[in-house]
Parts: sequence; C-alpha cells; structure tokens
Amino acid sequence: MNISVKGKAVHFDDRYLHVELEDGRIILTPMSWYKELQAGTFKQLANYQFICQGTGIEWAELDYHLSIESMLLSQLNQKAA
Repeated sequence: MNISVKGKAVHFDDRYLHVELEDGRIILTPMSWYKELQAGTFKQLANYQFICQGTGIEWAELDYHLSIESMLLSQLNQKAA
C-alpha cells in the first residue's frame, strides 16, 4: 500500500493514541499496541515531532518512531482478523 498521509497533531488518553491527519481524519489505535509509549510519562508523550515530511512521529526522549501508514495498515489488519 502506497499511502501519503501526513500528521497534524497527536493526542493521548488512557486507552488510545489519536493522530489527526492533515486531511481531517483522525486515527485511533489502542495504547496497548505501543509498549514503549505506555512506559513514557505524559511530559515525554507530549514531546513528539513529525518526521519524514509529516508521515512519521518521533518521541526522541523515548527513542521511539512510528509510521502513520503503519497505524492505518494495523487498523486494516485488525478489521480483517
């Protein structure tokens, strides 16, 4: 799948990672999918930046990188199962 989706904002709650895309869509994935992020503090989670021309997210303090495309593919795989 060749998708060019770019992030606009990232939010968290107790259960989900929310990524707002530039086109207005919002992706929600369970925080339980991201053990490294679950281990981070709220301050560390809030300290993210978009990388790779907006197609990825980096949490430098946690040494963690996430592809927005992989979030979409994970959602598709979960629905197919």
